[in-house]
Amino acid sequence: MSMALSDFYSSTNDTSHRRRLVLHIRDSQRDITDAASQAADLIQNVGVQAIVGPSTSLQAIFMADIGNKAQVPIISFTATSPSVSTSQNPYFIRTTQSDLSQVNVIAELVKTFGWREVVPVYEDTEDGKGVMLDLIDSFQAIDTRVPYRSVISTSATDGEILSALYELMAMRTRVFVVHMTPALGIRVFQKAKMIGMMSKGYSWIITDGLANYLGSFNSSVIDSMQGVLGVRPYIPSSTELDEFRARWRKQFFLDNPGIENVELNIFGLRAYDTVRALASVLEKLDKISSISKIGPKLLQLISRTKFYGLGGDINLINRELQSNTFQLLNVIGNGGREIGIWTASNGILRDSSSLITTRENSFFSPRDNLRVIIWPGESTVIPKCWVVPEMGKMLRIGVPVKRGFTEFVKVTRNSSYNSSAHVTGYCIDVFKAVIEMLPYPVSYEFVPFAKADGTTAGTYNDLNYDAVVGDITISANRSTYVDFTLPYTPSGFSMIVPLKDHTSNNPWILLKPLNWELWVAITGFFLMTWAMTWALEREESNPAFQGGAWNQLETMFWFFFSTPGFADQKRVHNGMVKVVLIVWVFVLVLLSSSYTASLTSMLTVHRLEPTVTDVHELIKTRQNVGYLEGTFVYTMLKRMGFYESNLKPYISTEDFKEAFTELRNMEDRIVSAFDEAPYNKLLLAKYCHKYALVGPMYKTEGFGFISYF
Repeated sequence: MSMALSDFYSSTNDTSHRRRLVLHIRDSQRDITDAASQAADLIQNVGVQAIVGPSTSLQAIFMADIGNKAQVPIISFTATSPSVSTSQNPYFIRTTQSDLSQVNVIAELVKTFGWREVVPVYEDTEDGKGVMLDLIDSFQAIDTRVPYRSVISTSATDGEILSALYELMAMRTRVFVVHMTPALGIRVFQKAKMIGMMSKGYSWIITDGLANYLGSFNSSVIDSMQGVLGVRPYIPSSTELDEFRARWRKQFFLDNPGIENVELNIFGLRAYDTVRALASVLEKLDKISSISKIGPKLLQLISRTKFYGLGGDINLINRELQSNTFQLLNVIGNGGREIGIWTASNGILRDSSSLITTRENSFFSPRDNLRVIIWPGESTVIPKCWVVPEMGKMLRIGVPVKRGFTEFVKVTRNSSYNSSAHVTGYCIDVFKAVIEMLPYPVSYEFVPFAKADGTTAGTYNDLNYDAVVGDITISANRSTYVDFTLPYTPSGFSMIVPLKDHTSNNPWILLKPLNWELWVAITGFFLMTWAMTWALEREESNPAFQGGAWNQLETMFWFFFSTPGFADQKRVHNGMVKVVLIVWVFVLVLLSSSYTASLTSMLTVHRLEPTVTDVHELIKTRQNVGYLEGTFVYTMLKRMGFYESNLKPYISTEDFKEAFTELRNMEDRIVSAFDEAPYNKLLLAKYCHKYALVGPMYKTEGFGFISYF
């Protein structure tokens, strides 16, 4: 602040200043009561026209009330909590960003990495609690849950900090957002590293409350924060900033020779810009007769201040500094390394150069725009948001043991069945694919539902584990006892029956494309055409139609059957005969096309004709029908009206085929089978030329996974 005054007044002629800013320094030792008392003393006894620098939000709340009553602007460049409202305190000015400005940045990071659960860890102060409600709302907007909030007192002992961390460690969530001041945040991360919470699988995000001080932390503190992600306001580089940092460091070490590691952070830059802005505003004050009127005028001028300072653009809206650009950091090595930039208009960008060429970055996802991140435990793999805690148990996934249709679930016994079993099949593949897509790891083991000899230990309704995976149909009755996932197979069950296959073996099939009436009509038309042609050509004395009766009959037959192929070389003499022949050829073409189409249809479509089509006829005539053993279809068929004695189970695709053949005695032979859509698809894939689905599709919910939680 002293350097800001020195730089401002040395840059212009000293005699040109109508008013000069003078600093009256008071140190409250971060005590709230003392800060309010010192502020009142400065206003009443010293007659100051503005107060700069309440260092905490709680101090600012008390001092803002004093400023409102005395009409003296209270200007803070460190009180970031939104609990200090500029709208409720007309003489309070915030020359730094509110904590609310980084809420969307943190939510964007969480969304980018696909995390669905986050736990905020913050201190029990106004600075810590002020932003929490808005932060949680931002997580809810991106469908991210906040299952728990960890609040730690600034006066917490090491044991209390460890207790809070162990409580977090026992939970499944592994993504933490830390919003603390350095004094408490350093202790939390050192204890977290000590108990193994800075290892692979964990992810930490720090707000600017810690990220702004990364340059001032010593090596042991930085070592305890390796892999942490940080968010802080973006400060553009400039020659003026570099020169000022060098001068500041030189002056600081002269005044504080015992301190070795220190860096000028954003609050130092905000302090410099605030004082320069205040000194500049004083130059714009007109001559005011009453000192009591300076406060309102000063407030008005400061509120309108706009300029480019060391910390970037100074633009106050509603007496609060606005910033739409943040720097994303990854703590690695000796400090924070930039991994990206966030802007309100473009989201996550790769670096500051992208602020100019944002069009090029619009083709990439936010994750692609980020540089390589080194996570805790020196891992480059994005941590999943939650895991099964180490003190928790591994999920036991029950798997039914089947004798047939093992394409869905197949259990292969090892030499020792109780040790482990190899489980495969479509249902298992779907389950594993779902587990891989989850944003968190899940520890589980497959447990076959079987006796010691490897046979099934009961029906599907007897399964009782943490969860069950298999070809298990969702039903209303089962839903009263367990929780189902959404179905992952087609729903419904229907009837499957054999196809007729006798049409193509009929020796008279060549006559069937045309019915007997059409055959009679064709014969009559042929005889009439034959008679007309013979009579007309004989009248014309055509030599080809002369001679004996047998010779003329032979000529006419050959003439009519060779005409379509133009094989006949004899000419007709009568013009009417030519017309008759044209009609004859046209009729033959139509008949030929119709015959070919009908015969083709009979050899294909007709052979697909099902043997049974009416379910009610099966019930009425008490025909045997089949069903897959162990499925709910048995109960459904009984409800439909089938007699129990007419329901015959089968256990595999081979057994299904055999149930229709003469290999079964008449009492067990079936004429149709009922099964669910997945099984029917499998059967038709194997026996598509012998069976077909007929009748209505009876609604069911399909296969689903079971959870007993």
